[in-house]
Amino acid sequence: MKLAHTFTSLLALVSLVASSPTQQLNTHALRLPLERRNNQITVESLRAHLAQVSAKYRQGFAAYQANEGHAHPLSKPSSSKKVKRDAGDVFLIAQGIELWYASIDVGSPAVTFTVSIDTGSADLFLPSTACVTTCDGHTKYDPSNSSTAIDLKKSFVLTYGQGEVAGEEYTDNVVIGGYKAEGQTIGAASNYSSDFSSENFVPDGLVGFAFESISEYGASPLFQTLLQRGGLREAVFGVKLSATSNASELFVGGINTTLYQQNTLTYIPITKEGYWQVTLDQVSRAGVSVGTSGATSIIDTGTTLIVTDMDSAASYFDGIPGVESYDDESEVLYSIPCDTIDNYAPTLTFGGHPFTVSGETFNLGPVEQGSSDCLAGVAGSNEVDFWVVGDVFLQNVYSIYDMDGSRVGFAELA
Repeated sequence: MKLAHTFTSLLALVSLVASSPTQQLNTHALRLPLERRNNQITVESLRAHLAQVSAKYRQGFAAYQANEGHAHPLSKPSSSKKVKRDAGDVFLIAQGIELWYASIDVGSPAVTFTVSIDTGSADLFLPSTACVTTCDGHTKYDPSNSSTAIDLKKSFVLTYGQGEVAGEEYTDNVVIGGYKAEGQTIGAASNYSSDFSSENFVPDGLVGFAFESISEYGASPLFQTLLQRGGLREAVFGVKLSATSNASELFVGGINTTLYQQNTLTYIPITKEGYWQVTLDQVSRAGVSVGTSGATSIIDTGTTLIVTDMDSAASYFDGIPGVESYDDESEVLYSIPCDTIDNYAPTLTFGGHPFTVSGETFNLGPVEQGSSDCLAGVAGSNEVDFWVVGDVFLQNVYSIYDMDGSRVGFAELA
């Protein structure tokens, strides 16, 4: 059943610069323009991204088991090196190849921070004033200067690659687009790995928009706190991602009906709350179905690629003229000749409706400068036996995340 969305109030546009004035509070829905950072894409950076995606889901599944008392149905023993998870350890999600970020205000008096928007995780972290060197260039959170900050006396260690991020958990007021989340749990990092230096990671921090059951803090994620305490009208948000400047947005507490073709809107029920997990009816390319029908998928704005298991990835690329694979022990990337790669972009069918990925978003660019082979936006990992549907797909649709309805919606762009 489609919901009617009528908004009579003026939607607040949120500045994305740190010097912006404190946001004014709203009473209805809000629109946040998203900025995009496109990092340089190479085989090495994509391999690193795949490793980060695998680790992200391992830790999310571990958090789910800690919170719920039983294993997540999609979790499985890792085939790669285990990550020791002591009490209080939290995995820090590394930046993707593409970053989509907006601004939030934190504390009293409020300070503005930029945060990457991630539907594949559930927690909020920021660099704190106790962080030096690698946090330089970022706006830093100072809980001692906020009258509403409460130290939870709980430390965390966020594992990232060979480094780590450590700090304290606090609660404080967070305003996003004019709505206040009082008592929001925040990870205040006293140390960032070099990968999160301002040269490598443009936003100050990250905010997760998934469900509490995968929160590493075991606390309410920002969107759910807004629903409980911030006065949002509806438990829904919409996302448009675009490489075009000023064309991306996060719409919280409703959906922006001007951005999609309403007669194409298709809702798919969530099969397991925690992630935005839905059934992927079928994947096809050039009109031919590949892989298993009725597969499990997770919709993840914090992942650049479409990632699946190694066998499904191999099936997808089987028989494509000129295809090359780039393997290591746990991940595989593929390239296709640049002059034909657009012909092999995937179509993903959800709720009986096919949504086709454009050649522009499927083609990630040459393998190396001057190469006639281009990297493809579908990859394999032996850490997953489901599909992670990332930005390669999401840039082609308007996506809707409905917590009350326990469903995800997709529609073709207007």
